Order: sequence, then structure tokens, then C-alpha cells
Amino acid sequence: MSDVAENNATHPNETPKNVFDFGAFVGDLIVEEDASSDDISLEGLQQELEECKNDDVVANILSKGIKLREYTKGVENNLRQVELDSIQDYIKESDNLVSLHDQIRDCDSILSQMETLLSGFQVEIGSISSDIKILQEKSMDMGLKLKNRKVAESKLAKFVEDIIVPPRMVDIIVDGEVNDEYLRTLDILSKKLKFVEVDPMVKASKALKDVQPELEKLRQKAVSKVFDFIVQKLQALRKPKTNIQILQQNVLLKYKYVISFLKEHSKEVYNEVRAAYIDTMNKVLSAHFRAYIQALEKLQLDIATSNDMIGVETRSTSLFSRGREPLKNRSAVFALGERLNILKEIDQPALIPHIAEASSLKYPYEVLFRSLHKLLMDTATSEYLFCDEFFGEESVFYEIFAGPFAVIDEHFNSILPNCYDAIGLMLMIRIIHQHQLIMSRRRIPCLDSYLDKVNISLWPRFKMIFDMHLSSLRNANFKLLWEDDIHPHYVMRRYAEFTASLIHLNVEYGDGQLELNMERLRMAVDDLLMKLAKMFSKPKLQIVFLINNYDMTIAVLKEELLVEHFSDLIKFVKTRASEDPNASSERPITVAEVEPLVKDFASRWKAAIELMHKDVITSFSNFLCGMEILRAALTQLLLYYTRLSDFIKRIDGGTALNKDLVSISSIMYEIRKYSRTF
Repeated sequence: MSDVAENNATHPNETPKNVFDFGAFVGDLIVEEDASSDDISLEGLQQELEECKNDDVVANILSKGIKLREYTKGVENNLRQVELDSIQDYIKESDNLVSLHDQIRDCDSILSQMETLLSGFQVEIGSISSDIKILQEKSMDMGLKLKNRKVAESKLAKFVEDIIVPPRMVDIIVDGEVNDEYLRTLDILSKKLKFVEVDPMVKASKALKDVQPELEKLRQKAVSKVFDFIVQKLQALRKPKTNIQILQQNVLLKYKYVISFLKEHSKEVYNEVRAAYIDTMNKVLSAHFRAYIQALEKLQLDIATSNDMIGVETRSTSLFSRGREPLKNRSAVFALGERLNILKEIDQPALIPHIAEASSLKYPYEVLFRSLHKLLMDTATSEYLFCDEFFGEESVFYEIFAGPFAVIDEHFNSILPNCYDAIGLMLMIRIIHQHQLIMSRRRIPCLDSYLDKVNISLWPRFKMIFDMHLSSLRNANFKLLWEDDIHPHYVMRRYAEFTASLIHLNVEYGDGQLELNMERLRMAVDDLLMKLAKMFSKPKLQIVFLINNYDMTIAVLKEELLVEHFSDLIKFVKTRASEDPNASSERPITVAEVEPLVKDFASRWKAAIELMHKDVITSFSNFLCGMEILRAALTQLLLYYTRLSDFIKRIDGGTALNKDLVSISSIMYEIRKYSRTF
């Protein structure tokens, strides 16, 4: 190894000292022969040395120049020493090892016992699992039996409960008062009676033979008791001044189950109660309507007679007619006027006769007609709903109202043949139509046939009176009617008012037959007017007479057209606009009084004019004539509104309404817009 070191020192540029040269080491390796040298093979040694080249331990040993054999002997010596030391350690620990061996042997014995025990447990558990399965099957079988027994018990309990007659129920049915508890008990009795009558298995049971006689006695007792109770309540309806509706709602409906019980379990007694109620209400309501009609008849204002026709001459021709009011002053015969308000008050409460009579008020027949039928609708609605809920039969209502219908028919049949008021008849036709709509909205059909019958009876009478007006014009003695006066003739004023009224009442209905009849009337009055004009000797007077009459007709039509939409404005201008608002008077005009008129006009004047335009289009077959009337009406509206605006300027604080006033130029622009359409 020293030679190697020296060799390394003499060659400084070669491999460093601390790096081992395997080639040099192998070159110095001397292999000694021994007895086993024949078995030793050095094949592969070089490869193994190459693989150990990078091993730190091997490199460290070889770097020190130690021979492998010497190193091997050193290692063997060390191993031998370690072995001897280990033997000494085992010898020292021999007692502990013996003790550990004994412990392991004991544990092994214990574990063997536990294995035997657990094996026994496994066998027992298998046996228990089999027992559990058997118990489970038994449990399921018992559960099924229990379920069947519960079902049987439930049915048996239900049977016993349904068929048994408790003493408490007997006491209540026999001795109890008819109240809420009695009704509940009556319901229980009803269920028991149905149970024994419906189920065939129950009829075959022996228990029924014991219970059925008792149930029958209870049924008879209950029927007798509730019959007396209901009849007593019905008698209260006959007492004067009884509020029938309150009695029905608060008393009778509370015991409506009694009727159901009688209907199911005693049809004969139910029919008796039904007949008693029908008889009672028939008489009571008939008496009420008869008394109401008699009171209304005292309030009737006669409008027209058979002589009040358009073409009838007004001058008295006998002593008997001298005291009668001149027809030409009785504008209500032909003009609609405020009579139209009845259609706006269609659903208002009925008149109370004694209040109106105390005020000495009289009304046209259409007002009484509306009031009577309003009472009829309300009474019929209440009774129809009650009969439906109490008896469950619509036929009860019709049997009850056979009496009231007869009373009203008797009255109407006495009034209608003596009615010569065509405007009133048309108003009644429109009232009936509105009442039909009201009943339709209520979804109450009980008056459908009656209202249809009244409507059918009104139309022929109206046609008859209309034809009488037509005949009065066609057959008029124009020589007697003629007056040496070029101003509008009163016959033409009647015609204008009459026509305007019918046109107004036909706007929303568009009755073609009525329009045809009005055309016939126009032709008749035109023919009469020409005859009257020819009575003037001068052609100029004839033309002036015709112009005045036609102008008056247009004026009436335009006024009627305006009144429909601006009645409050027109009424105020005609009655108050001429006053001095600042003059001291009992009731000076204030801004608050005028403000609603101004705001109402501002909010809907354009829409109202559009409606007027539509009315004219639908009402007049002659388009140019209709548009001329519309133009005249709009011009008159402008004059009314101008007067109102001027009046407001004279009111203290009237300038506060300037923001709501419609400018005159705006109204004129609207008028010109409709003027351009023709």
C-alpha cells in the first residue's frame, strides 16, 4: 500500500490520493491456494468490484490499504465476539425467557379454552337464530290475527253504535225542547234509521228485531214534535207587521234540518209542512202586494187620455171639455224631460207610499211601475233563495208566487187598457229590460217568464197608441187646426218633442221596428204641415211658416241631445246664470257651487260630444239632417258654456277656476272638426 502511496506522490497530475485505484489493487491481489481452490471461481469479480466502486464503506477500507483477507478475518473475529456476547446476554436473561415461555404457554391454554367457549356460543347462537325465526313467524301470524280481530271489533262496535238506542237520545227526542242539541240528536236518529233500512245484513240480524220497534216509536215521536214546532213558527209569518225576511233568515233557516228529516223519514208530514208554508206565504205576500198597489194607485199622476194625440185639435168644442187643461200646455204628454231620470234610478229602493202621500207627491205611472217591480224583484229574490235553501225545491217558489203574480196581473190588466201615454209605455219597456239585466246579474231566474210576459204585453199597447198618434195626423182636419199665425204650430212641437223622446229612448237599443214607425210618423206630419202651409194665401208666408216649424223641430231635437249629456250645466245656466252673484240674496252663488260643474265639463266634454255624434249617426236615417242637428246642438252648447264662463268671472274668487275652464277656442275647434264630416 505504501508503494501505491509513493507512486501516487511521484505522479501529482494523476489520480488524487483519496481516490482508490481498483486496477492497482487488483494487480497486487495474490490468491493463495487452499484445499478448496479448485471450487473458487473469480469470474465476475471485476464486475462486482466496479459495482462496489461507489460504496463508501468498501472504498474506505481499500483506501487504507488493508488486505481483504485481513479485513475479512477482522470482521469474522468481531462477529464471533458479538455472538459470544449475545450468548452471555441470553444466559443472563434465561430466567426471564423461561418465565416468558411459561406465560405464553398459559396464554395459549387460555386462548384454547376461549376458542372452545366461543365455538359453543356459535352453536348456541345458531340455535337461537332458528328460534327467533320461529318466533318471528308466530309473531306475524299473531299480528294478522290481531288485525283481523281489530277489524271485526271495529265493525262490531260500529254496528252496535249504529243500532243501539242510548237512553239519553230517547230522553231528548221524547222530552227535550227543539234546539241545537235536539237537532244533533235528530241527525243521529236519522242515521240510525237509514242504517237499519239500507243495509241488507242489518235487516237479517237478530239485534234489529229488538231495536226496530223502539226506533219506529222514536221516529213517530220526532216527526210529531218537529211538525208542531215548524207549524208554530209558520204561524208567526201571518202576524201583522212581521218582517218576513228576518224571520226566515234568523229562525226558520236555523231549523232547516227539520225539513230534511221530514223529507227523508215522513214524506206525508213533509208535504203537509210544505203545503202549510206555501199557503201561508201565498196569502201573506198577496196581501202585501195588494195593499202596496192600492197605496201606489193614490200616488198616480194621469198624463194622457185617449184625446191626447199629436194631431188632435186643442180648442174646446163642448161645455164638458171646457174645464180641461189645454193640451198644448201639457208638455209631459210628448216630452221626455225629467221622466228620463227613472232609468237612472232603476235600482233605487221602492217608494214608501205613506211618506209620498204625506208629502202630497204624485208620480207618472212609470215611476209606480218601477217601484212595484223593484219590490217584486227584491221579494222574489229573497224568497227564491230561501225556498232553495230551506226546501231544496224551486217549485215551492212558483207555487207561492202564483198569488202575488195574480194580484199584480189584475192591477196591470186594469191599468194597461186605459194607458194612452206612449212615452210612459216606452219607459216601462226599458224598465223591464233593465230589470231583466238586474235579475241576470243576480243569477236569479225565477222572474224570467213573468218579465217576458209583461214585456210582451207592453209592446202591443205601445204600438196601438203609436198608431193612434199616426192616425190623428193622417185624419186631422187641417182646417180646424189652422191658425193664421206663421209661428211654429203646436202640432209640430208635439211631434218634435215626441220624436226626440223616442229617439232618446231608442239610442242604446237600436230597435229597427220603432225607427220604421217613426219614419211613418214623419211622413204623416210632413203631409199635414204642407196642408197647413197651403192655407196661407201668400207663398212667402207659406215658406216662412214651414221654415219656422222645421227650425223649431231642429231646436227641440238639439236641446234633447244636449240635455242627455249636459243637463246640470244647462239647468244652472237657465236658472242661475242671469243672477248677480255679488248681490245680497238669501243664497248667494259661491265658487264651491260652480266648481263641480266646471270640473265635470272639463273631464268629459270631448267624450260626451263623441257620444252625441254616435247617437246622431244611429238615430237619423238622413245623415245630413242628423249632422245639421248635431252642429246646431254643439253651437248651442258653446253658447251655454260661454254664459257659464262669463258668469264665473263675476263670482268672488272665480279666478281660481280658470285652470279648469275649457277655452272657447278649443270647443270651437271641436265643433269645426265635426262640421267637416259633412
